[in-house]
Amino acid sequence: MPNHHTLSLQSNPPTQHNPLPRKKSKEQLRRASKGNTKKASKISLSLSLFQNARLCSSSSSATTPKAQPRSTGEMDCSNGEVQHQWMEDVKAGGAVPFLDPDNCPNGWATPPGDTFMVRGPDYLATKVKIQGGEYLLKPLGFDWMKSPAKICEVLNNKTHRVRKAIDDEVSRGNQPFVWAFNLQLPSKDNYSAIFYFVSLEPVPEGSLMDQFLKGDEAFRKSRLKLIANIVRGPWIVRTAVGEQAICILGRALTCKYTQGSNFIEIDVDVGSSIVANAIVHLAFGYVQTLTVDLAFLIEGQTESELPERLLGAVRFSELNPGSAGVYEVPSEEQQESAPFLPARLWQGFSNMLHNPGNSREPSSTSQSTNGSLHKEDADENTKGSLHKEDVDDNTAGSSLKEDGYESATGSFDKEDTEEDSNGSLHNEDADENTKW
Repeated sequence: MPNHHTLSLQSNPPTQHNPLPRKKSKEQLRRASKGNTKKASKISLSLSLFQNARLCSSSSSATTPKAQPRSTGEMDCSNGEVQHQWMEDVKAGGAVPFLDPDNCPNGWATPPGDTFMVRGPDYLATKVKIQGGEYLLKPLGFDWMKSPAKICEVLNNKTHRVRKAIDDEVSRGNQPFVWAFNLQLPSKDNYSAIFYFVSLEPVPEGSLMDQFLKGDEAFRKSRLKLIANIVRGPWIVRTAVGEQAICILGRALTCKYTQGSNFIEIDVDVGSSIVANAIVHLAFGYVQTLTVDLAFLIEGQTESELPERLLGAVRFSELNPGSAGVYEVPSEEQQESAPFLPARLWQGFSNMLHNPGNSREPSSTSQSTNGSLHKEDADENTKGSLHKEDVDDNTAGSSLKEDGYESATGSFDKEDTEEDSNGSLHNEDADENTKW
């Protein structure tokens, strides 16, 4: 670009009335020319940027459509997903609040999926696990409730808040599908911790989720898996449960499956197992100091079913029993109270924890402990979820090993004797020192 000083000199030569300018040296001319070139470049660049900005602005306004109003019940989310208002209402409607996973005292949250380890694509050959990753279902809600009678079939109760939310969405022409996992805790007050997850899309045909929904009870009992991580808690609970417990729920505990057109509810009777009953009773005494992550998934047992995918997970922290909401059981659904751990057995269990030298010999108290099991489940729980030798251990009061209490030496089998009726847990889990 020619510099304007040069043009000025050419068009206006000096006259006789003006003294002749002093002749500049070559070096001065070179420096002046260089400076002018830089200034011209900056001006040219500024003009170019300004023109481009105007072009982009006009192009954007010409091609970007006007925002369309969303249907009722939907709102924008920063990550690009559409969050449904009804889901937010259900999340906020329980007795305890939905909070951030890093700070949720007396509340619940969604923990990162990668905190759980699941079977990888080559697990059957290598036994290698991978991080859980994203969930298949969206978190919907959490109920912390108690009742004079055992809480069950909540989603069959048309007056319950989650069932009403489902029905309202269906009436609007939507088809959400809700999964509810109801952990019925052994207590005279019949506490329940109920976790709700939702799918807004149809379940893929032939997937494990589809097989579970269409499968019979035998399939469901052999596949539904729970992973429990103790995030924070006292030593006694961490030792009893283990850092991570992995359990096939239908093998270890009595489960009831209730399915409707837009939901499935799995009621898990924790009191149906002697060992689980004792450990949960122990943990309940420390519940206000515990932070626990629970994940639910359907176990992959063939190469085509791997890697495993998590259905969903919940973190609850420092729950206050006094904050539990009161659930009113409809009169036609009155149930008998949940079996409670006999006082003498609990006393023996507590003594065992604090007196490692207890004898392993059976006692008269231990021989009557089957009374805390449902009649139909007695055989399954004394032969199925426990090894024979462990029935003796757990009903007589197992002793502590030097390195800590083994609460479920036999409630989990060595994996993968998965078809062995003795086992509710697998070898992989035994290797991870997982206990129930």
